[in-house]
Amino acid sequence: MFFISPRRNGWSRLASITALALLVVGFRAYRRTPELWDQVEIIRTEAGVPHIRAENMRAAGYALAWLQLEDYGAKTALSILSGRGTRGAVFGRDSINSDFTSLFAHEQAEKQFALLQPATRDLYEGFAAGLNRYITLHPADFAEHMPADFTAVDVLSADVTEPAWGVARTFIAKLNARRGTRGTSGSADRKIPAAEEPNDDVGSNAWAFAPSRTKSGRAILLRNPHLAWSAGYYEAHLTVPNVMDFYGDFRIGGPFAVIGGFNSSLGWSTTNNAQTLSEIYELQVDPAHADHYLWDGASVPLEKRSVTVKYRIANGTASESRDFSFSRAGPVIHRTATKLYVVKTAGEWSYRVGDQFIGMMRAHSLEEWKTAMRVRGRHTSNFTYADRAGNILFLWNATLPALPHPSGGDSIATPANGAKDIWSRYVPFDSLPQVLNPKGGYVHNENSSPHFTNIAGPIDTTNAYPNFERPSLSLRSQLALQLVSDTQKVDLETVMARKHNYRMLLADRVKPELLQALKATPPTADVATGVALLESWGNDVAPESRGAVLFDLWWQHYGQGLTEATRYAVPWSATDPFNTPRGVANPAKAVESFRWALTETTKRYGRTDVAWGDVHRVHRGTVDVPVGGCGSALGCFRVLTFEREADGRLAANGGDGWVLAVEFTDTPRAWSVLAYGESNRPDSPWYSAQAERFAKGQLKRVAFTPADVEAGAVVRYRPGAP
Repeated sequence: MFFISPRRNGWSRLASITALALLVVGFRAYRRTPELWDQVEIIRTEAGVPHIRAENMRAAGYALAWLQLEDYGAKTALSILSGRGTRGAVFGRDSINSDFTSLFAHEQAEKQFALLQPATRDLYEGFAAGLNRYITLHPADFAEHMPADFTAVDVLSADVTEPAWGVARTFIAKLNARRGTRGTSGSADRKIPAAEEPNDDVGSNAWAFAPSRTKSGRAILLRNPHLAWSAGYYEAHLTVPNVMDFYGDFRIGGPFAVIGGFNSSLGWSTTNNAQTLSEIYELQVDPAHADHYLWDGASVPLEKRSVTVKYRIANGTASESRDFSFSRAGPVIHRTATKLYVVKTAGEWSYRVGDQFIGMMRAHSLEEWKTAMRVRGRHTSNFTYADRAGNILFLWNATLPALPHPSGGDSIATPANGAKDIWSRYVPFDSLPQVLNPKGGYVHNENSSPHFTNIAGPIDTTNAYPNFERPSLSLRSQLALQLVSDTQKVDLETVMARKHNYRMLLADRVKPELLQALKATPPTADVATGVALLESWGNDVAPESRGAVLFDLWWQHYGQGLTEATRYAVPWSATDPFNTPRGVANPAKAVESFRWALTETTKRYGRTDVAWGDVHRVHRGTVDVPVGGCGSALGCFRVLTFEREADGRLAANGGDGWVLAVEFTDTPRAWSVLAYGESNRPDSPWYSAQAERFAKGQLKRVAFTPADVEAGAVVRYRPGAP
């Protein structure tokens, strides 16, 4: 302790006072360190939903990374490890394929990072710090040699758009199949990831109701993505004073995956759309120079790049190099003696998805939100929007090439001899299909084309650009239209009840013809019993429904080896979009398949009239309860996919899982449920905390205001504090 003597002169006294002041400042600095954990608090409310209260965007990013690792283990760190091209350095040579192309993305991230908005850079920097802090404190959660020195550039690199390697792989496979040969492999053949098989159940539902359709006179938004329950939708609330206050989902794996949700003024949801964002071009090899191609009448050398990656071996590290070639039309993905095949991808090396989403999360009007969308960092997805001002909007979003030629998709290479032969600009944002405040007071999408977003007015099935999505309307979308297109005013509770509708539209379309075919053939006793069961069944998949299991097995067997044209008596048609497909095209096979289904249902479950919920379950942790829902191809709005367990029952593993409904009253009123919970760790208290609620079609009240968060607080902490 300092004592100031009165006998000291003025300079001495001033020096002593200054020393004391410096001590106080130093003590305060000691008590309040600059560490990011001291600048953010996490409050978990019901079911473990985290509310991040950060002093700044760096601290917000730090907490978001910490939470993802805390609740999902190493998954996020692995995503960023891949983004910087160093998987092989941790896991060995088997993991190096993606490292080569990731290094190109990382190079772009290094060049472009300084061009991001300050708030975006801050969040990336905080996210990297959160990764490093968690890995340092919890090394047992990660593979040996997992680094703890991630940078903001590494995090950005995982968000940089690479060329469409999956499209390229599919094209190469089709090309070789047509030729009956493997061709001469280019360097990209070895490292292009395989394209995924299409899956009707990988999609989403989204609705928005205008004030004219709601009891409160305020807009309502429904967000309901469908993906595998391992996809990592993560419900969270992010607040930075005077910067943002956003509630929604942040996909595990980085700060800016497919984000949807709301703030005090507006909200949006995403659904997958179908668009062609890349083209394959066929270039001519210069006969005189194997490493040149002919372009605009000249011989142009390929740009050659050699990339070296390190990988772990038993006693240290080794390295491997691969050569890549680039043309003015894109990277070379395959070559023969006379041809080069290249892929040109929309948004290639784009880095601004973070700028776009932060702009959307901070927007407080439709124009501000659309300004953020015009960044075009997010290259795909339909967006369904609603706001407190009463606007509703549907936008078919795509960074879509304006093609000077027909699209070849992933099957045909377009010959290109110069710049005029390849696309060089995008379809303007304002030319994309969009519906704002339509008659009827609703917009919707369930992954069908944008043409049927609202059917209260004239329906135009033409496209302004030839590569816009072609007209399509799934059974799920047709059921959705029946649920939203009436004139009844709805409230939040009505919307949630309709969202959990259990109807199977397919049964409405084909069951009458099936019954007719069965009755036309003298039925045996067991067939007659099955007919009576189907006649009494209400064409739904509610947990207590009896008849749906038999019908489902029948349809699976009947449809084997049949296309839509040979399965239905009348396939779907854009000229009759709301009543097709319908009927069975092959009554004899329908009868044969029904007899098989009767035997198979009894064999599997002991009886033909087994309840849907006795077979279909939500089984997570100690929760094992019946659930209603079925696949999109069956025409269910509540889409669920299942995997068979050891006891023969089916456990939900995908489809419906994350549901958010919000009404834009002066203070937003919202409900939500996340079936697979905030954590995928079985020992977490949040692992199965919402599973039974989800199975019963129930939601929890969202805590959005500070008072609601405080009142609902279950756990609060500063992440990574000593």
